[in-house]
Amino acid sequence: MDTIDLLRLLHPAIAVVFVMPLIGITAYYSLQTRQRRFAVMAKEKSKIPANVGQEHVKIGRILAASVVGLALLGIAHPIIKTLIRNNVWAENPFQVVFIALMYVLTIAALVLLYRARPKAWRATFAALSSMGLIILGCQDGVFRRGYEWFVSHYYYGIIASILMIVSVAILPEIYTSRAWRRAHVFLNVVALLFFIGQGVTGTRDLLEIPLSWQEPYIYQCDFANKTCG
Repeated sequence: MDTIDLLRLLHPAIAVVFVMPLIGITAYYSLQTRQRRFAVMAKEKSKIPANVGQEHVKIGRILAASVVGLALLGIAHPIIKTLIRNNVWAENPFQVVFIALMYVLTIAALVLLYRARPKAWRATFAALSSMGLIILGCQDGVFRRGYEWFVSHYYYGIIASILMIVSVAILPEIYTSRAWRRAHVFLNVVALLFFIGQGVTGTRDLLEIPLSWQEPYIYQCDFANKTCG
């Protein structure tokens, strides 16, 4: 296995080792937080610790940043590979600079979102980081599986990442409004479904991607008729 193949495994490896456990922990804390809230409303004694909500928020914020970071990493590999293969720096250096700036601005917007307090600034940085993800995902080399968009690992990942960004942006509102709290629950249930979808589609995509030395031979095959010469 060559270096390029090992780099290709970096994205799924981080997802399995780090992000997926975080998803499970966050979901567990969310259920614990909800159960404790219902117990308090019913004036019942709960065995769930009082700080479970704080732990849920802390792990959730780490999860959101991890999901967005993982999406940026997953997009980076095919973009860089395409830029090198097509010698884009020599032919169109502006495109390389633009992509690099988009990465910097997207990460900066996400960092500022975590620091922002006023609602307007949170909305602004959430929009900017989401736009950055979408623009980077539209670059050449990124496999979006547009012909089967409804089972696309790329689209599932972008949607889940944006849902995580929105969840961070609306976090202060859930403490003051029941409607925002319900929106938070709904958005994250949807995100959880997309995470499950990513687990399935990501496994499928790994099976479909050949090793680097196999690519010249595999891509000569007739995929429509499922035959190789």
